[in-house]
Amino acid sequence: MKPHAYIGLMSGTSMDGIDAVLVSFSEGRAKVHATHTVGYPDPVRHQLTKLSQNQGTPDELGAMDHQVGELFSQAALGVINSAAAREVDIVAIGSHGQTVRHQPRDKHAFSMQLGDPNLIAENTGITTVADFRRRDMAAGGEGAPLVPAFHQAMFGCPSKNLCIVNIGGIANISCLLSTPEEKIYGFDTGPGNALMDAWCQDQTGKSYDENGNWANEGRVHQGLLGDMLSDAYFALPAPKSTGKEKFNLGWIKTFIKRHPDATGSDIQRTLLELTVISIAKQLPQSNDLKVYICGGGSRNRLLMQELRRVCSPFAVSSTTEIGLDPQWVEAAAFAWLAQRTLNKQPGNLPAVTGARGKRILGAVYWP
Repeated sequence: MKPHAYIGLMSGTSMDGIDAVLVSFSEGRAKVHATHTVGYPDPVRHQLTKLSQNQGTPDELGAMDHQVGELFSQAALGVINSAAAREVDIVAIGSHGQTVRHQPRDKHAFSMQLGDPNLIAENTGITTVADFRRRDMAAGGEGAPLVPAFHQAMFGCPSKNLCIVNIGGIANISCLLSTPEEKIYGFDTGPGNALMDAWCQDQTGKSYDENGNWANEGRVHQGLLGDMLSDAYFALPAPKSTGKEKFNLGWIKTFIKRHPDATGSDIQRTLLELTVISIAKQLPQSNDLKVYICGGGSRNRLLMQELRRVCSPFAVSSTTEIGLDPQWVEAAAFAWLAQRTLNKQPGNLPAVTGARGKRILGAVYWP
């Protein structure tokens, strides 16, 4: 009998492309059957960045919703067409969409993801679940992060203390603890790759700093680092979440005006250190804590090196060691959330998002 599998589609705040994973779930473990990635063309990435900064018309927003929906469809079809897809029964697609604005603390709170799920269902002929964040927000939550529930289901162990840190454009943390007082908590720690990518693009024309090579040419500017760490977001209590509407190129330039002696590579190195420190300061104090990294940041050699240094004596490694490749954790999470939705099971953790209670997340688009 073929195992029931789900497709997870994910494009995070880095806005570099769409990850698609074909995955099945059994006994609290995820089995990856196939993967596929569709990169965003430069004009799409540029337009998405503009929209995330409130620079765009309703026509541009609607057109991009359609265009991203077609690209998400391509990602789903790419993973479906792989040889491994014939070995499973695909039940549904869970599509995160592409976040362009996330404003959980406004009077009229909202979170907006593009990538029309009607197109995905139409183009693939597969039931599609999307719009996962807004039901949690309707219940008074932040709508993010949602992945700690998945981290708990896949990686939680009642006898171990561990943290899963996803470093995408924004970094979020899931602390899975064995202490009875606080079994799990999670939130967005702040910038992951978003600031490093924005500064690298602005200064070099490259979309990211491979392995932190440019950052490695500079030094940490302590004055600039301290100034950045004084941003009120870092001192906010959880639950909290954020996005590129806050941590963007404009945010960087506000601070560097006050530190004209910082060189381009110094700023890049300082932004990397900002990501490291803002994660490390949020880790619980536990002698036996283990930290596992997933997301694009896991591929930045210098970032991982600095995390190991600053987080010592905690052991820092990638989620590969606990059974899931770091590139596919987020996409697998939204496949899992789709399964939860279709089974009428809640997908949020109120202790993480701040919602009034557990809720079934997402809207279903039938083929």
